[in-house]
Amino acid sequence: MIGHVDRQGRAMLKVSMGPSKTTARHELDVWIDTGFNGDLVLSQRQIEELGLPHSGTAKAILADGSCVSLKVHVCIIHWFGELRELNVVANDGETPLLGVGLLSGHDLHVSYRSFEVRIDQRRICGSHVVNPHRRFVCRLRSCLCLLR
Repeated sequence: MIGHVDRQGRAMLKVSMGPSKTTARHELDVWIDTGFNGDLVLSQRQIEELGLPHSGTAKAILADGSCVSLKVHVCIIHWFGELRELNVVANDGETPLLGVGLLSGHDLHVSYRSFEVRIDQRRICGSHVVNPHRRFVCRLRSCLCLLR
């Protein structure tokens, strides 16, 4: 996937999403935030415009250390040619955030020289597993699949 670095120096990526697999897709520019360990944050306004169903609440610790309760919604995202269901956190900001939850198992490259952002899928060997912390792990010591 290819994105760009904007004038404010933010790594941006265009992502296609919607409320279900059968509804129209909407494209949004998202800011890649490596300080956010979830999948996706959208503003309440964007969630309403997309018609995303509410699925509950989640406690979150913000960058300033404060603990807050946030609304969670369900979204279908188009990610490397696959439809993937995500929990989306609602906030008061305007710019959607893509977190490291979606980046796990991928390589992120950001060039401030060429202003290009690239996310590559990592090669996998078929013996990898996902542990409870959402990290990809290869079980084979001799494997060269890059998940070690």
